[in-house]
Amino acid sequence: MLLDALRADARLAEWLRDLEGEGPPRVEAVLPDADELPDVLLDLTVAHEHINELVALRARLAADPEAMTLLARCVGRFVRDMGEPGKGWEPPAFPESTGELGRCFHVYVFIAALPYVRAYHREHGVPEDVSRRTLADLGRHVAVHHRRLGTPGLLFPWWIALHFHGELFQLGRLQFQRARLGRRTGGAVAAAGLDLGPGDSCLSLHITDFRGPLTPSACDRSVALAREFFTRHYPDERYEVAVCHSWLLDPQLKRYLSADSNIIRFQDRFELVYQNKTPDDGVPIGFVFGDPELPVEKLPRRNSVERAVVDHLRAGGHWYGGQGWCAL
Repeated sequence: MLLDALRADARLAEWLRDLEGEGPPRVEAVLPDADELPDVLLDLTVAHEHINELVALRARLAADPEAMTLLARCVGRFVRDMGEPGKGWEPPAFPESTGELGRCFHVYVFIAALPYVRAYHREHGVPEDVSRRTLADLGRHVAVHHRRLGTPGLLFPWWIALHFHGELFQLGRLQFQRARLGRRTGGAVAAAGLDLGPGDSCLSLHITDFRGPLTPSACDRSVALAREFFTRHYPDERYEVAVCHSWLLDPQLKRYLSADSNIIRFQDRFELVYQNKTPDDGVPIGFVFGDPELPVEKLPRRNSVERAVVDHLRAGGHWYGGQGWCAL
């Protein structure tokens, strides 16, 4: 059974005790039945090839009372503080020992949470197309799991939690997360003369894969959509700056890419505040090639970005994440 495997892991056993300490589930968690589930999955852009497996696993989940209670507890955590930035919940990925059901468990949690996040979107007047595209990121992350491991699942359930907690929205090419300025970035914004500082509202900007080139025009459109969206649907929140933390802000990329490349044009939008001191070469390898654990010596060099990542690493260099900000 699923919970037996979770209790065998010390970290997850503690996580379970924390959930169970809250008492009985506080909300109802209902899964679509086997006839309805395929349509729900397709609406979330889950690939057709995974539908049959997820429908079959739904029956196994529904037959496990302890697992269904856990599902309801997880949904309850999403509903609590719905829409409050920074108060969301980060569900952990389950280990291989939990099998197929553990690998896909959080997919069902998010499906059961759909009615609650959709109700929150309606309360804030979020257009149906924005709601649909935002929540469809679930299917994209199932595709990321499949690309890396060959099966459906979620590598980073904590990331999808932002979408299903009303904190993040897909607006064109980019995603925008309601967030707050940190100490260093807030200090840099204040030093630039803006009437903002640490703890003030900002939009954290994220770049998704499987959505085409990161062209300047696509980014301009997304930023324009974000300005209009948050002014209209969150009028009590002040969003004047965006922040971005990404390996794409590593200044070393300018040594390899032309000034008119999409990545360098994206970099130029931001004032760099700091770079991480610890390298993380797996991040660009994962984003560019699909798997952070691929050996550098076997990576292809088919385009300018692949050549930049690979040549830098083969020369003994490392890649570092950077944090920057820009005015909206």
